[in-house]
Amino acid sequence: MKITRVEVWPLELKLSEPYTIAYETIATTTNVVLRVETDRGAVAWGCAAPDLEVTGEAVEDVLAGLREVAEPVLLGADPLRTARLLERCRRGLADRPATLAAVDLALHDLLGKVCGLPLWRVLGGYRERIRTSMTIGILPTDETVDQARRWVVHGFRALKLKGGQDPEADAERVRRVREAVGSGIALRFDANQGFTVEQTLAFVEAARTAGLELLEQPTPRSEPDLLGRVTAGVPIPVMADESLMSLRDAFRLARRDLVDMVNVKLMKVGGIAAALQINAVARAARLEVMVGCMDEMGLGIAAGLHFALARPNVRYADLDGHFDLVGDPSRDAVIVRDGWLQPTGRPGLGFDLED
Repeated sequence: MKITRVEVWPLELKLSEPYTIAYETIATTTNVVLRVETDRGAVAWGCAAPDLEVTGEAVEDVLAGLREVAEPVLLGADPLRTARLLERCRRGLADRPATLAAVDLALHDLLGKVCGLPLWRVLGGYRERIRTSMTIGILPTDETVDQARRWVVHGFRALKLKGGQDPEADAERVRRVREAVGSGIALRFDANQGFTVEQTLAFVEAARTAGLELLEQPTPRSEPDLLGRVTAGVPIPVMADESLMSLRDAFRLARRDLVDMVNVKLMKVGGIAAALQINAVARAARLEVMVGCMDEMGLGIAAGLHFALARPNVRYADLDGHFDLVGDPSRDAVIVRDGWLQPTGRPGLGFDLED
């Protein structure tokens, strides 16, 4: 089997409801779609969701990387030599993780299709479904409470609140949401690097009665020691997100006991193969793992889901990046039922855009 055709194009998507985090407001996003075809007629799909702030890539960087680096490597190659092809691509895409992730997703999609199995079974098949949290951006308190109630009515049992601009106001929103949704809903808080250590400690104390399940990336990723100080100073689990961009980052965080948990996003680490390596480091260090996402079309969410289902220590999921995307052609790549995510059951990533 050989790869005979590689196609790449951008897909601009609007959000039905723009949302705000500590450092920006997002109203639209652009994913890049990768289509790979073989001489036996098999077609596989990948996608990239670049983010200048997180992955360091613009859409133009992804398009250029796929066309100038990945396409020459892939054309004429045996697509089942996944490790070899990814290693060759990595040399030219070392600073473009979302670009590499698109290649990785397409190769893994093809692997599952050749096997005739959903990818999560090929990778290990630990569980069949996983709960996802729903994210609520920075909003006035009453609007935050309204959104929280709405998601709970739709069956979601875990909510992630964004913050990082005002510790006191954030704590008030968290407390009000807890009062509104009751004790049976898991609440998570993500400051997106917006706090100092002192502000984080004050926030955690002020939000103590809300019973937060975890605290995500409160301090800047450029100063990992600050995460360690927070982890040592608060009674709830602290999770690294932006501070975890690579296998080396995972090793450093684990070796120095800087966090309790890590958020693995395929777009920031370079795809499923890299995520599996990072997950192995986390398990060795007894760090719990969440699989997260960017503003990704359903195809990217499906890839994160298959990774999560394959490994026992991926305990948490925050795979909601496609819910608000208008016109996503791969929206049905994952099935959502009462807050649970499950794959379609079809081979590979379980979805073909041409359908």
